[in-house]
Amino acid sequence: MKKRFMRFFLTVLVASMLSGCIFIEKDSLTLGSRNNTESIILSHVMGQLIEDKTAIKVIYKENLGGSNVVWNAMLNGHIDVIPDYTGTIVVNYYHEDPGTADETLASTKRLVDGDGIIAFNTFGFNNTYTLALDEARAEELGVVTFSDFAKVSEDFRLGAVFEFIDRPDGLPGFQKEYGLKFKDVKGMDHGIMYRSINAKEVDVINSYTTDGQLQMYDLRVLEDDKSYFPPYHALPLVRKETLVEYPEIEEVLKQLEGMIDEEAMQKMNAKVDNEGMMVERVAQEFLVEAGLMEEN
Repeated sequence: MKKRFMRFFLTVLVASMLSGCIFIEKDSLTLGSRNNTESIILSHVMGQLIEDKTAIKVIYKENLGGSNVVWNAMLNGHIDVIPDYTGTIVVNYYHEDPGTADETLASTKRLVDGDGIIAFNTFGFNNTYTLALDEARAEELGVVTFSDFAKVSEDFRLGAVFEFIDRPDGLPGFQKEYGLKFKDVKGMDHGIMYRSINAKEVDVINSYTTDGQLQMYDLRVLEDDKSYFPPYHALPLVRKETLVEYPEIEEVLKQLEGMIDEEAMQKMNAKVDNEGMMVERVAQEFLVEAGLMEEN
């Protein structure tokens, strides 16, 4: 009953958020993104390239919510294209074991195909979960890996995004695998985590390895020495119906395969989060520098 209610709630929520899509102009498609910088950047990278190479108008629906909200919007046909992550798809949406990076990608393509969605090859980078804490404190404690941290975790307050706290591939399994016991766990939005650890309101945060803010604060990123977290390679997802209507976008999106590594993605995130640049400009700069389109 609870699961049925949640599915109904998410459907109603997304439908209300996307009500502006009821009257969509001809030859247009909708790109959706989560409520984080990286997802929005990737949607604009795809969208700008589509508009540059085709006559299709792109409509952006940004900050829709966490991964499950955006995924349900995709399944229900409210959006046509999204960026997503292989590990999230396999573990969080379909509850299967991920395997290696290649196996996770293969599983991703197989699983989403059954729901009328095509998964393209990855952009190139893997954005996985990690823990980050003050560099000086990590050095003092001799903490380099998650296993090292487990020995002292009882003294630490964790700041984590709400989704990480609840996801099956997030905090519950992570704590069990490493025997982590935190002094306190505080749920918060992604952007607030870095301000919170800088203000010493929390002692350690669950970061993403491509976070731009990692360049801004003196934090040590810990090593997942048991390889608990699955591969999270980012890739485009497109509804089959959309590809039938606009087959030209297939070749456009294929141009992004392998074009973004971890360093490039972290730099783009940093330009937005640390320097305050507009997402549109950051996406355009990347596409021009990558030789995928000419500067306007």
